Amino acid sequence: MDFSFSDDQESVAKVARQLFEHHATPERLTEVESGEVRFDPALWSELAASDLLGISLPEAFDGSGGSFLELGILLAEVGFSVAPVPVYPTLVLGADTLVRHGDTEIQQQYLPEVVAGRTILTAALTEPGNSAADKPRSTTARREGEVWRIDGVKDLVPAGQLADAVIVSAIADDGPGLFLVDSDTATLEVKPAATTHGEPYADLSFEGAIGRRLGSADPGLVTSLYTRALVAMSAIQVGVCERALGLAATYTSQREQFGRPIGSFQAVQQRMADAFIDTEAIRWTTWHAAWLIAEGRPADREAAIAKFWAAEAGARVLSTAQQVHGGMGIDVTYPLSRYFLWAKHIELALGSASQQLTRLGHAYLEGH
Repeated sequence: MDFSFSDDQESVAKVARQLFEHHATPERLTEVESGEVRFDPALWSELAASDLLGISLPEAFDGSGGSFLELGILLAEVGFSVAPVPVYPTLVLGADTLVRHGDTEIQQQYLPEVVAGRTILTAALTEPGNSAADKPRSTTARREGEVWRIDGVKDLVPAGQLADAVIVSAIADDGPGLFLVDSDTATLEVKPAATTHGEPYADLSFEGAIGRRLGSADPGLVTSLYTRALVAMSAIQVGVCERALGLAATYTSQREQFGRPIGSFQAVQQRMADAFIDTEAIRWTTWHAAWLIAEGRPADREAAIAKFWAAEAGARVLSTAQQVHGGMGIDVTYPLSRYFLWAKHIELALGSASQQLTRLGHAYLEGH
């Protein structure tokens, strides 16, 4: 079996890596982070100009026709550079969902604008007091003629204060569903939320906000979006851990104690070897789940496995990277600090490692 990426997929990684290395330098990140929102519009435009925002969208909407696997490769590069661009909310939570469940009118309205870098999308899945992001409880949708009215509160919505439209999971009379709400709706209130890694997140309050339903009354729509979100988060963690491990390897090969590099000490070598194995576990469980999604096959179980490794092993990798740096590891002006905070956010977002184990346990109890 050949587990390597194709030439086209390698090209996606190469183009994205070069773009981020040039436009998401530590100096540029510091400059962006000094502003109100951790978002670089110039870099977002560069992604559009490089045809990366349409990497997984159909050619009918000016996209490249790639699959979820290509999107995962791009997300790993976002994590590698901790780039200040909303690729995850716009392409995974938003555009990918509209491709699968939006009608032609909605697709024509939003997708070409996403590819051109003129529209940012997101999805609101999590609710206060509800740890199951795939099972909306307090957010409701009721039909009024040709539209739906959305009521409820969603918290920690990625790019919530940047998005032009939000996909909302809510409970209707016929069950859970997904609803598209434009951000300029008068009855939608957006409150920026503080996050561990400084990325733009917001709490959204809906009071009769007008929405349009995506797809049919099928609880599988919300579950499918959640599954893809888990795999996307894990793909970002692949890049985060890979870069953190690289920083640690460079530092331990240059920093000397007792006349030799600390990387030659057995204890350091063992910690680094364990971190490498953990990074590979995240990588291969993530790419397995992403491949299943790209092939149109069920991936709920594999997504939970990937997110477990991204959370559990990701925390270990960044802990090791920080500790082998010694005092430098806690210097907030040193690049490693960003990777530690991103890994910590991913560890807990959309369900921690223990929550993923619980989901897997229930799946086995149900005979799936």
